[in-house]
Amino acid sequence: MRTKNAFYAQSGGVTSVINASACGVIETARKHPDKIGTVYAGLNGIIGALTEDLIDTSAESTENIAALRNTPSGAFGSCRFKLKSLEDNRREYERLIEVFKAHNIGYFFYNGGGDSADTCYKVSQLSEKMGFPVQAIHIPKTVDNDLPITDNCPGFGSVAKYIAVSALEASFDVRSMAKTSTKVFVLEVMGRHAGWIAAAGGLIGDYDIPVLVLFPEVNFNQEKFIATVKNLVETHGYCTIVVSEGAKYADGTFLAEQGSRDSFGHAQLGGVAPVVANMVKQSLGYKFHWAVADYLQRAARHLASRSDVEQAYALGKVSVELAIEGKNSIMPTINRISSSPYQWEIGSADLADVANVEKMMPAEFISADGFGITEACKEYLYPLIEGESYPEYDERGMPKYIVLDNPQIDKKLGAFEL
Repeated sequence: MRTKNAFYAQSGGVTSVINASACGVIETARKHPDKIGTVYAGLNGIIGALTEDLIDTSAESTENIAALRNTPSGAFGSCRFKLKSLEDNRREYERLIEVFKAHNIGYFFYNGGGDSADTCYKVSQLSEKMGFPVQAIHIPKTVDNDLPITDNCPGFGSVAKYIAVSALEASFDVRSMAKTSTKVFVLEVMGRHAGWIAAAGGLIGDYDIPVLVLFPEVNFNQEKFIATVKNLVETHGYCTIVVSEGAKYADGTFLAEQGSRDSFGHAQLGGVAPVVANMVKQSLGYKFHWAVADYLQRAARHLASRSDVEQAYALGKVSVELAIEGKNSIMPTINRISSSPYQWEIGSADLADVANVEKMMPAEFISADGFGITEACKEYLYPLIEGESYPEYDERGMPKYIVLDNPQIDKKLGAFEL
């Protein structure tokens, strides 16, 4: 039988280290040409498989593939596209198998978060039933850090480092100006349902900075919030507020909900930072500034955590090794051995236990008043932001990020309407 080829795709919101996982997949596959043929990448994620837009990664040089390790965001393009169930849309699965058959693809590596874990699981379960077995391995990635079983998710450590450092630096600025100017700084961070990223902002409390964290896991009480802000400003002269985009009231309504939905059916959120800042202004009259980290937090490869980069690469590498061993329908995980010194190893989890499960902040990580983090949370977070992994810079002072050629192979099938 011919050596099977592999399909790799990036899914959902990209991170500063997702390309490190891609690097791990491609470099490892190239070391086993007798087991895995060509690694095809999907142009814009799983959509590339459906539309047969397949990138031939073998056409890229060894140097360019290695440069992925230091380049942020998705080198092959990502997408927000969730396959429906087989019952609801059989044609999508039939198309996937048709494309895989046409290009002799027997390995499916899907690099993403919760929704891509669900897609990967469906493919792993249904491909054999549809007459073409495909080994499906999910490579974890999400800045939200909300996948179960794994200790943490690649992408999160670097976002946490960026938010902690940015909140710290901005707070130093506010402290300098608070006597006659700004007294409240509000930083909005990602995290729809889980407050892991917001928790990272709480680390600045170790610098004696008065900080409040608004978690999705803690129902927002405006009266209690305003009273806490007032007390901090009267005591310290200023305060910093780190708010998750998913902060919500007791009835489940997001503070920044717009009333619309995205392609996954999630509530479309606006800016929660100005909402919170204006509450403070209207109630207390304090001058404020607010900022939304948005894409900056997840694209900031210049401030990536070394441990995050190493783990992202390792998970891509191990995914290929697991596939070669014949494994299917699993996700490699990060298992923490100790926090000090920080030690970890790679494990694995069945996709049936991962798909459609979200990991929230545990109660013991949130302070009793609901506005901060505990020592246990700090012990968890600090190792994940540990170390630096700076990209190389050119003589102009700009980072040496790679842009791949991404040559596509010839199509063998007819067009497919999404």
